[in-house]
Amino acid sequence: MKIQIQRKGFLLLLISVFLLWSRAESIRFDLESGHTKCISEDIKSNSMTVGKYHIANPNEGHPLPDSHKITVRVTSAHGNSYHLSDHVTEGHFAFQVVEAGDYMACFFADDSTPSTTMSVDFDWKSGVAAKEWTSVAKKGSVELMEIELKKMLDTVQSIHDEMYYLREREEEMQVLNKDTNNKMFWFSFLSILVCLSVSGIQLWHLKSFFEKKKLI
Repeated sequence: MKIQIQRKGFLLLLISVFLLWSRAESIRFDLESGHTKCISEDIKSNSMTVGKYHIANPNEGHPLPDSHKITVRVTSAHGNSYHLSDHVTEGHFAFQVVEAGDYMACFFADDSTPSTTMSVDFDWKSGVAAKEWTSVAKKGSVELMEIELKKMLDTVQSIHDEMYYLREREEEMQVLNKDTNNKMFWFSFLSILVCLSVSGIQLWHLKSFFEKKKLI
């Protein structure tokens, strides 16, 4: 039993590390004019999140075409807007998360004739990955080893918070499953009760019919 608990804790730790470092990856995607593409990120409350985006230049050494413009909006799971930029080629956002949940970053490409496809580079970081360790080192005048230790400390703290966050989500799912099971129990009970009532009425009707026909 103890070994199973340790394995479960180790598995949760691996999942937390994966979730933590996966948030530091940048992506590139294609966006056609007149279309929208959204990217979601599950972020816990009291976390710092930073995002940078720009349209990749298809012709290096030349300015971007006038048709390459996008509108970017970042919203929370409750619909609150945290960032909005209209008709831009690049930009960034940074804010402290208050509402835990899925945050959406939506990119809309302006209409153009003829239709064009542009590539957008998007870098979205949350938690420890969102910290600017270079500026921390410059401000604090600390050695490289101290910076690495600070990174490790913040990473451990972030994993600890992530495990508590996952535990809270698990408890919420257990409560939801319990409520669903209770509703299904009462629904099944009422269904059986209705079926028995209908069967009783049918038997009573058949008995009355046979009695009138003097068959019984």
